[in-house]
Amino acid sequence: MMRIITGTARGTKLATLEGEMTRPTTERAKEAIFSMIQFDVEGRSVLDLFAGSGQMGLEALSRGADHATFVDQAKAPIAIITQNAEKTRLADRSRIVCADYAEFLRSRTGSERYDLVFLDPPYGDNLIPGALRLLMEKRLLKPGAIIVCESASETIFGDAATEAKYTVLRSAKYGISYVTLLTPAVRGAAE
Repeated sequence: MMRIITGTARGTKLATLEGEMTRPTTERAKEAIFSMIQFDVEGRSVLDLFAGSGQMGLEALSRGADHATFVDQAKAPIAIITQNAEKTRLADRSRIVCADYAEFLRSRTGSERYDLVFLDPPYGDNLIPGALRLLMEKRLLKPGAIIVCESASETIFGDAATEAKYTVLRSAKYGISYVTLLTPAVRGAAE
């Protein structure tokens, strides 16, 4: 069972997708992530890419984030996110978009910038490197933004050029998942 840990929607049980296509963030990992970023949530603009059930973005909203954009490419997750946003009474601060992650990021081109980004794609697809490149190329990160990556491996960048644009703030392993917190490198910040 997934639930909102704390904040305005504390204790609300969230609907999840059935089947093996999704791998929701475990309660333990979610608690650890929000413990690491607890002072970087309130008043922030959030992007929950590969949103699944929307639990990470909804947790951020519950804890005082201003707005969250949820992106997933399939209709089933979009329906679940919509249901969870309504159930938590956070729908008014949510934008839910059904789109491929790369398509969505390419279409932004700096029109909206984010303070906090959650990247938790299907592990076998190696999508984090492309997402990190596009976030920087399209200038979608505010100065000091935090990117939370969940992956099956410690290696998340794909190439040295992408790695040079970010600074690793913290990395830890929770069960089968590696959680890596990044921020734009000062010289690579999209300003």
